[in-house]
Amino acid sequence: MLQQILKDMYIEPELLAELNEEQKQVLFFKMREEQVRRWKEREERLEKEEAGRVKTKKVSKKTVSWMKSSDSDIWVWVMGEHPDDKPYDQICDEIMAKRAALQAQKEAEELRAKKEAELEKRFSGLYLEQEEAARKEEARKAAALEQSKQEELKKREAEERRKAEEEVKRLKEERAQQIYKDLKQVHHQKKDQDKEEKAWQDSLRKSKAADQRRRSLAKQTIEDHRRRSVKALERGKVAAMMKAFGAEKSASGPKPKPRNLTLTSEPIQQRPDMRRSLSSTSREEIIRWFKEEQLALRVCFQQDQSRVAPWFHGIISREEAEDLLSTGSAGSFLVRVSERIFGYVLSYRSQDEFKHFLIDATDGCYMLLGDQIRFTSLGELVEYHEGESLTPSGGERLLKACGQKPGRLDYADLFS
Repeated sequence: MLQQILKDMYIEPELLAELNEEQKQVLFFKMREEQVRRWKEREERLEKEEAGRVKTKKVSKKTVSWMKSSDSDIWVWVMGEHPDDKPYDQICDEIMAKRAALQAQKEAEELRAKKEAELEKRFSGLYLEQEEAARKEEARKAAALEQSKQEELKKREAEERRKAEEEVKRLKEERAQQIYKDLKQVHHQKKDQDKEEKAWQDSLRKSKAADQRRRSLAKQTIEDHRRRSVKALERGKVAAMMKAFGAEKSASGPKPKPRNLTLTSEPIQQRPDMRRSLSSTSREEIIRWFKEEQLALRVCFQQDQSRVAPWFHGIISREEAEDLLSTGSAGSFLVRVSERIFGYVLSYRSQDEFKHFLIDATDGCYMLLGDQIRFTSLGELVEYHEGESLTPSGGERLLKACGQKPGRLDYADLFS
């Protein structure tokens, strides 16, 4: 199952829901390790392809220089530290108001010049008409009447100029207000963008820190797996020698380890005959799988094959398993048939919480997902972890099997 996940670089949601946090950490590390291996292969292939080509590499001449202070250190000014420093918002408002006033003043001067040109053109024509009329009617018009007309024209001109000046002033004020609003809006948008950029940087920093912790945990997990595997092999060899000389009964050491324990350290490669442990939401399909593929192997029986092991349970949910374990002490455990995939789940009660470990049942062996130790039956897996911890953190040994509720067998439908 783990090989198939690393090949597809995808894990089904139902399968992911069955993993505890430590199994998820191990699976994430192995997926990252597989990504790095594929990337290195791709880089080596590209280097070989580009070996025969000659490319001119352009050297970037862009540089960055920093302003230095008197002590040759980078000069830094922190706004707000000096008592005469104004608040940032106040400085921005003053700058925007000044820019708006200058822009409005420039537009007002241009409009005033335009109006002045129009007035000069308009009244110059009127002056010429009046002068021409005065020359033609000079004999019969009195000087007073001509003076009166000239004054009337000046009054009209002054009134027109006053109205034009008022219009220019009104447009100036409106334009200054509009420019101020636009600059204010741009300022707020920039502040929002800065906040979003800061939030993204914080998220990226937290993600990198979490990635570093996961790599450290995965490295520690691999080292602990290697240590446990070597220890299991040594203990298995000692048990075999004791059996050969007939000394098993007198030995007072730890229990012998699984008979068919194997370790895998080869690179992940897909085998053509490997079958994925498919997920399913149908209880009937899981029962049919157990009867057709598992029952004949008697994986749920005790080592002497006399009866069903006391720790074995049927298709029960995570909540039902925790309810059964709640009456026991720390170290209580049970093995149940998963209600979501073709496999099993080891449910364990620690001092502070309940933990659930997915058991991969593919390729005719049984192993905790992400582990490297394979067993031929569930009984061997349980027997092994009665002496060895379930996780690298240690202290999680299987101490007491949690049996059935009185008057009810939850695995009856698996044998009927």
